[in-house]
Amino acid sequence: QPYDFVYYSGVRAYFNGEWGKAAELLEKSILAKESLLRVRRKCHDDCVSAGKEALDKLASEKGNLWDLWALDWVQKKAECLRFCTGRSVTLTGQLPVSSDIEYEFSSRNPYNFLQVTYYKLEKYQKAASAAHTFFIANPSHLEMRNNIEKYRRMEGVTQEDFQDREIGSEKHWVLYDAAIRSETSSDWVQAAEMWKACVNETLRQTEECRVQCEVAPQVLPEDRGVGTADGVFQKAAALSLSLLACRQYCVTQVAMRPGRISAHEDFLPSQLEHLHIAQFKAGDISGAVQTLRTLLLFYPSDKDSLDNLQLYSETLGGATETQGTQPHQEIVSYISHSLQEKKLLYFGMESLDFNFIDPDLWTPEDVVPEPLRDSWRAEKEKLNEKMKAGPQQEEVDDSGFYAAVLSPGGPVPQVGVTIAMDDELLNGTNRVVLDGVMTEKECERILHLANAAGSAGDGYKGRRSPHTPHETFEGLTVLRAAKLAQDGLLNQTDARLLYELGERVRTLLRSYFRSPSELFVSFTHLVCRSAVAGDQEGRLDLSHPVHVDNCLLEPDTRQCWREQPAFIHRDLSAVLYLNNNFDGGDLFFTSRDAKTVTARVKPGCGRLVGFSSGPVNPHGVTAVTGGRRCALALWFTKEKLYRDMEREEAEALWDLGKPAKKDEEEEGKTAGNARSQARQQKRESRARVTGGRDEL
Repeated sequence: QPYDFVYYSGVRAYFNGEWGKAAELLEKSILAKESLLRVRRKCHDDCVSAGKEALDKLASEKGNLWDLWALDWVQKKAECLRFCTGRSVTLTGQLPVSSDIEYEFSSRNPYNFLQVTYYKLEKYQKAASAAHTFFIANPSHLEMRNNIEKYRRMEGVTQEDFQDREIGSEKHWVLYDAAIRSETSSDWVQAAEMWKACVNETLRQTEECRVQCEVAPQVLPEDRGVGTADGVFQKAAALSLSLLACRQYCVTQVAMRPGRISAHEDFLPSQLEHLHIAQFKAGDISGAVQTLRTLLLFYPSDKDSLDNLQLYSETLGGATETQGTQPHQEIVSYISHSLQEKKLLYFGMESLDFNFIDPDLWTPEDVVPEPLRDSWRAEKEKLNEKMKAGPQQEEVDDSGFYAAVLSPGGPVPQVGVTIAMDDELLNGTNRVVLDGVMTEKECERILHLANAAGSAGDGYKGRRSPHTPHETFEGLTVLRAAKLAQDGLLNQTDARLLYELGERVRTLLRSYFRSPSELFVSFTHLVCRSAVAGDQEGRLDLSHPVHVDNCLLEPDTRQCWREQPAFIHRDLSAVLYLNNNFDGGDLFFTSRDAKTVTARVKPGCGRLVGFSSGPVNPHGVTAVTGGRRCALALWFTKEKLYRDMEREEAEALWDLGKPAKKDEEEEGKTAGNARSQARQQKRESRARVTGGRDEL
């Protein structure tokens, strides 16, 4: 039976309360679709050589028979695919499904029905797996979030039961995340292996998608009714353009992470950027050269990539022309094929009224016809003017916190803590200022820690002035404080207080923002910024520029891109102030233009500012023009994977009571854009990459 028919039958059984039948049919629909895709792939491979004799004739045949040989090849190929598919799939099963069904399966809605069905059947482990699979693609679905929390509390349900059943088709994202984690821990050998596997899997998934374009039934754009004036060649052109556009769209489809509304831009080139840096850091210089040469196929004139290639060449003693350092042949073929497809598609746009959206940023300008380039430039200028003059859009916070909806927020579970400012007074969404979180004595103790152990430039690759030359930064992490206390260099009680303040803030903000799920501390950093004496006159800069904590803010377009190198796992941000005996240093919020100030907060001992980390809360810090401003910056995440492992290590030190093992290295920062690496690498050679903090 066709998988769409089986699915609708399962949904019907679901609404009739026939839980056993619904579960069986819904599972069958998922398996039927997977089986259909496998059959199509197999038939494509089996029919590669079909009509090859006729195809070979095209290269050598003279005269006017070329078109007949071309038709002979097409017919032989069609006959092979039809026969092969018909052996495994019924005629009705080969028909195209509706766009509604495609959406149901792409959004993983069958698992939404399955999680309820298995719950009714008291198969809680299967229910948990189905719920998790659905939630991966629908992270804003509050009801499913609550269901998952219920399953976690059920007897017999373990963490291992929360499996993503669609992970087989998303393997490249698993490898991508593993590579990022390896970079973060500065395991460059493992990172290089993961990035290489990710590149290969991305190419495989892209090819798999392109195959489906060829063998899956398509609703073609040339089917415009009986009144069309198109002849055979016009229809053939429309058919070929439709196929090519489908193939090109595979780039977007593969780069779309489940649960996201936009694809990861430059997905394959960005992986190559990460890969060559990881290979260089791991000591595989030849591999780094090969990967960088491959990256230059996408951006052949990029200066920073060329600088990196020069650096690698010098490291190898100039031997960069060996066989093992030539570009990856598979990607050479991929680019060549893609460029030829783009040329045909852009010609179709210019001359045949075909609509095509190029998924790639690396497409050379000379591929695009000049008339199209001119019209696009004019449209872009109009759009920019419209965005500058147009009305502001209402901000929507999709963080999952409820203070904005249930004003004035949830309860504050600590005696003496008061709500000084809420969303209304702060003129925004999911923002709060709490007073009385610390006593004066506690502020003094933490300030003493900062004075005794704060390290210049801590968290900023050792740079004392990471944001402005008019201020210096000093910082201290929980783990470093614990180690110094173990060595007798700091007061043990004060070091523990630094740790406990993180838990205090977590409890307060989780309650106030009514977090529907657990919150984990992602990072804690005690940081002080001091005004440089005699260097403050006429300052127009900021102590910390306007930014968003979990995405890359683009003020001109008011967009915020939730992608690396932003700390995309952050969900809630907080800053706990320790003093007010300094000039300037106010925290302020802005709109997405990074210019319009919407609220301002003055620091003071025990004052806590909390807010959701997303694009509704761009913020910065005004210049510290006198004195020393100290605060405890904290970030929280809903994902246990991204919890602060340093806190657990500090706990272990205290539990064991053993001397701390000397390890002052900071956590490695995710390797960033390769095009900014060359100059730093020349200075530092193979030095460890250290991570910058995004302090409040």
